[in-house]
Parts: sequence; structure tokens; C-alpha cells
Amino acid sequence: MIKRLVTELRGVGLRRIGSRRIGLRRIGLRARTLRRVRAARAVPVAVAVLLLGHRLVPNTPWHLGSLLEALLPWLGLAVPVLLLGALLRRSRRLAAAALLPALAWTFAFGGRLLPGGDGAYDLTVVQHNVAAQNEDPRGTARALAATGADLVAVEELMDPATAVYEQELAAAYPYRARSGTVGLWSRHPLSEVRPVDLKPSGLQVYWKRGLRVVAHTPDGEVAVYVAHLPSVRFGGLGGFTSERRDESAGKLAAVLDAEPLQRVILAGDFNSTLDDRGLAPVTSRLTAARSGFDFSWPAAFPVARIDQILCRGLTPVRTWTLPATGSDHLPVAARIRVNGPSA
Repeated sequence: MIKRLVTELRGVGLRRIGSRRIGLRRIGLRARTLRRVRAARAVPVAVAVLLLGHRLVPNTPWHLGSLLEALLPWLGLAVPVLLLGALLRRSRRLAAAALLPALAWTFAFGGRLLPGGDGAYDLTVVQHNVAAQNEDPRGTARALAATGADLVAVEELMDPATAVYEQELAAAYPYRARSGTVGLWSRHPLSEVRPVDLKPSGLQVYWKRGLRVVAHTPDGEVAVYVAHLPSVRFGGLGGFTSERRDESAGKLAAVLDAEPLQRVILAGDFNSTLDDRGLAPVTSRLTAARSGFDFSWPAAFPVARIDQILCRGLTPVRTWTLPATGSDHLPVAARIRVNGPSA
């Protein structure tokens, strides 16, 4: 009798212990689920904050702010991923949370999806990094000549390919200027040709990648700059290395401040997008047409527009990319309207 009672008591105790263990497991499972839900809800909030508050991201260490801004539009890809996750979890709350980054992206970039301006214009400018390793410079030159642009700015001009560009562009563009590896071809007379010193400090190699000329257009004189800013890299512990690019941007800004002509066109390979704070010394002084994204690099699958055309004292009407050439960049074209008499 006593043995039976002890056995029953033990059974009751074991069942209670088992129930407690099951309860604790359920509590632990609920806690983990709650943490996952909270984390899932935090992601859309974080994406929205980055889209609208990217300037708050510090640029140290590793220039993370500049890296984020160079690829900022691509944060919009988080929206379909978040919606897919909400669908798989059958969560209306997560689906609603995904609307937050969608609204933030629309606020930041939605205007670029609207049709570009097709109003009156006076000048067409083409900007192209033709690539030093271009295996078809003749085909590239012919493609540039076929654009019919008034001005064609080119970077990475290297011998012996330079002679090919000069030969193929001569008929359509009788006026040209060159400084180191950058050049300009024009339908209109050019004068006051001079190099622009954009070389970063401490660089010991040959480096001439800036040019300034005066183009005598039918609507008056325009100062035209061609610039190729230093490349940036993303390398391990070194992070996003943009110090030299940023230094050259500062030098270019100082030159632009000293420019006596009111009308200015700047074309070049900036090695980042206009959202990158490292280019603020330049982009704060000039205006670009911001309709569309017009990604220009790499040509095989463009993810960023690092080739730019900006103006001062002129109105950029529309900017777009042209078909691929033998370069790893796509050409970029812009239509520009002249505003009143030149200063």
C-alpha cells in the first residue's frame, strides 16, 4: 500500500515537472518568436531611417556614409523582400511596416520616376569615360560622333587610341582641347585652354585629369570643365577609400569659385553619385538634371551613375544614358537651356 502510494506520488511529481518543462519551453518559444517579430518590424524602420537620414550616418570609420549614399537608391529593394516575408508569415502588421520604407523611398526618389523634361534647349553635351582598356576606340569614337552633341567630354584618353578619336571626331567636331587624359571636342570655337590641377597630395605618378576651356556658342561664352576625379575602392579593413577623390573635389570646387564666367558646364567621371557627401563641395555649387536614375557604371550591369554633367548659370533640361560602347562606362547626355545673356 505504501509502495503504491509512493509510486503514485512520484508519478504526480514527474508529471508536474514535465508540465513545468513544457510550459518553460512554450514560454521560451514565445519569447524567441516575439524577438523575431520585433526584429522583423525594426528592419523596415531602419531602412526608412537610412533613406531619409543618410546624412546622419557618420563617415568614420571607413567612409560608411559615402558608401551608403553611393548606393542609396538600391535600399528600395528591401521593400519587396519585406513584403515577401510578410506574405510568408501571413502577417498584416509586417506588411504594413513594409510601407514605411516604401513611402521613404518614394519621397527620396519618386520624383526621378516622372517623365524627364523635353522642353526647349540650346546645347547638348555628352560625357563619356572611354576606358583606357577599350578594345574598340574607333567604334566608340563613331558612336560619340553620331550623337550630334555640341560638346563631347572624354576621360581616359590614352595613346595610341587618342589619335583614333581625333581622326574619327574631326569631321563633326573641328575644335578640340586636351589636358593629360581628359579632352573636349566641340562644334563651336574654343579658347583659353588650360589644365586644372586636381592632383591629390602625396600622389607621385603622372596625373593630369582636369581641363578648362571657353566655348564660344551661338548664345555666348560658356566655361567648360572636364574632370576625372580619383577612383574609390572598398577594401577590407581599409573600408571605402575616398580620401583622394574628396580632396580632388575640394580642389575643383575652389577652381569653380574662382571662375569669372557666370555660365559653367562641368562634365566628368566623378567616381560616385550626386548623393555622395564627398562630392558636396562640387554639387552644392552646380545643378544637375535629376530626372531618372541613368546608371552609367558598370556598362554590363549599371548600378550607379558616376558620370555627371552639371551647370551653373544654365538650366539642365534632361539627362539620359546612351547605348554601350567598348567602354566599361555608358555615355551620358544632357540637354541644356541657356538663360539670358552671358556675364
